[in-house]
Amino acid sequence: MKRSATPTTTPESLSTYIQARFDEFSRSQKDVGQYIVDHLDEVAFQTAEELARRASTSSSTVVRFSQALGFEGYPELQQSAREEYRRRHAKAPVSNGPSHAAPLFSLDQNEFETMLAADHLNVEDTARKVSRSEIEAAVEAIATTPRLLVAGTDQMAFFASYLRHLLMLLDLRAEIVASPSQEALGRLSRIDDETLVIGLSAGRPHPLVVRAMKLARHRKARTMAITDATLSEVAKLAQIRLYYSSNSPAYVRSHTALLSMVQALAYGVYARDADDYADRIKAFKLK
Repeated sequence: MKRSATPTTTPESLSTYIQARFDEFSRSQKDVGQYIVDHLDEVAFQTAEELARRASTSSSTVVRFSQALGFEGYPELQQSAREEYRRRHAKAPVSNGPSHAAPLFSLDQNEFETMLAADHLNVEDTARKVSRSEIEAAVEAIATTPRLLVAGTDQMAFFASYLRHLLMLLDLRAEIVASPSQEALGRLSRIDDETLVIGLSAGRPHPLVVRAMKLARHRKARTMAITDATLSEVAKLAQIRLYYSSNSPAYVRSHTALLSMVQALAYGVYARDADDYADRIKAFKLK
């Protein structure tokens, strides 16, 4: 495709410029172009990698698409998207109604706002990708298995402990394995075919969590993985797999979507018999 001149004299907006040239693009570039047109408010603060993931393509395709439009690269295309986004909101009629609410995030974000925007996208992306059948299977397994063992070490230890706390409020027997202590290894030794082992991992799983999942498979126990990596060894060993998005501009992974998923699973169990659980939780609060 012949590269056009820098689009300083494009039609009224980036969106109309993309639509006018849509037939010139390759199939993967059309995916990028269509996503930009349909989700301009997101593109205004997404990285090239995030846009590529949303459009089911590669970041290199996003860069090539930007250059095909005449931009030097993706940052210049994103700047054009931001300018169009500002114009749209500047033209929007003033109203007290919810349909004309102010944008959720500023375009000229500081580090705090950038982190919040990334967490917002992680929760949305997790909700879009998880299927109802997977959640129903997970809730069913948690609610009906006699014994629950949640394995999570290091940063995952907090979420393992919190999930255990939420389930204990519902009178479900749950234990955690958060370190290679003698007590934790004793809990692993008690895994049997009436146990559900839930492995939590972020990135490369801890060997202890992998060991718990392998032992569970060997002893015919049920297994569930909650992870941010589809190729994780923990996911490969699990019968039920739940994935969450952990993208972050910071120096650590984001666990906002993981926290939401843990709470949503517990609420799913609660909703199976809300009246009965409500009485128990009310009694617990009065203690």
